[in-house]
Amino acid sequence: MPRRMRALDLLRQRPVWAAPIAIGAILIGLMTALYIGSAVDPVDHMHGLPVSLVERDAGGNLYAKQVDLGRKLEAELLGSPEVTEKLAIHVESMAAARDRMDRGASYATLVVPPDFTARTLSLLGAGSPPGRPGLPGVRLLSNQRAGTEGASLATGVLQPAVATLSRVLGARLLEVAGTGTGTAARAALTDPVQIQAAVYRPLPSKAALGLSAFYASLLILMSGFIGATIVNSWLDGKLGFAPTEIGSRWTMLRPTLISRWQTLLAKWGMAVVLTGILTGVFLLVAGLILGMDAPSPLLLWVYGWFGAATVAVGTLALFAVLGTPGQLVGLLIFVYVGLASAGGTVPIQALPDAFAAVSHADPLRQILGGVRSILYLEARADAGLAEGAIATAIGLLFWIGFGAFFVRRYDKQGRDRMDPKLLAYVHQVADDYRDPRSS
Repeated sequence: MPRRMRALDLLRQRPVWAAPIAIGAILIGLMTALYIGSAVDPVDHMHGLPVSLVERDAGGNLYAKQVDLGRKLEAELLGSPEVTEKLAIHVESMAAARDRMDRGASYATLVVPPDFTARTLSLLGAGSPPGRPGLPGVRLLSNQRAGTEGASLATGVLQPAVATLSRVLGARLLEVAGTGTGTAARAALTDPVQIQAAVYRPLPSKAALGLSAFYASLLILMSGFIGATIVNSWLDGKLGFAPTEIGSRWTMLRPTLISRWQTLLAKWGMAVVLTGILTGVFLLVAGLILGMDAPSPLLLWVYGWFGAATVAVGTLALFAVLGTPGQLVGLLIFVYVGLASAGGTVPIQALPDAFAAVSHADPLRQILGGVRSILYLEARADAGLAEGAIATAIGLLFWIGFGAFFVRRYDKQGRDRMDPKLLAYVHQVADDYRDPRSS
């Protein structure tokens, strides 16, 4: 009979401490680098954030000379390194800008109205613009449906840029006006351009301020990851390869003679069914109980199920190939790399280059693209739904191939989870233990 060990005896053994400390330190260090590193300074990393510019100015005449200040404003914006280093400005018509925003491909649109030059020249007394008098203005439409943080970053660049150009324009107008201009007129000319900010197609009231798509995508991903973890431990327990402990009850079933490949197939099949149930529960709670705005719930469920099943298949493949470390690797790949690179809070264009590059292979980004399209963008295929579905399908095929290749190779090389001779011995010992007539 072995001696009963006490907690102090166990804690005095140095090897007991080594692995938890090393693994925990490495894991939390990587998590911090991934999550905080991706979001610590989005403004500094911002490059190529897409916005639209609609220049509709009809121009005007000043002392018999044609003047087009809207075109001048466009040229100044496109020629400003502070703007073009951070934004990708698409000069287009209002119809094209609306289409771009409707499919989530533009975070903001700056609109220069037809009377921009006429209103500006009226400050010099050079004629009156059609319509009501007033200062020249531009409209800045933010597109929260493409991402609230992205819209905020875009307007955070455009507003100060237009304000700077307004002061430059004002200085030139003051030179033209000369000293004969009254005090009120000179005050108006100092900073003549008004910025009229508005939200393009405001989000529904129950959309978590534009974050419901990200939260829903994260829950879909977790349905896959948690579902895979449950299936893995449950079936391993049923197959006798892992103990089951509930409260004070500890049980260990007899190991089953089954190949690694057949085990993985069973886990995949069970995970596909379970992820459909879990995503359905998520939608029932979020939509029916909590009232989250969720148009096309059936499509959202099917797409979410597809994404969750793909994550579950990948997680179980990592379990089968790597064993126990597969859970930590899956946590890093699917959860923390996903949180860092999916563009759910910080847009892809404001991430460090390394995170932006890895995001193309990130399942959370693909899930988010489709979910955002379903929730905010009328489920348009060109608004991320088609791209997300195709990328998720490619990911599913990759993980099936990855798991099948290595697990079948293990089987061919005779790397059983338990040697058949040992398995027979365990069964014999169990029979002897249960048979009171055995010696």
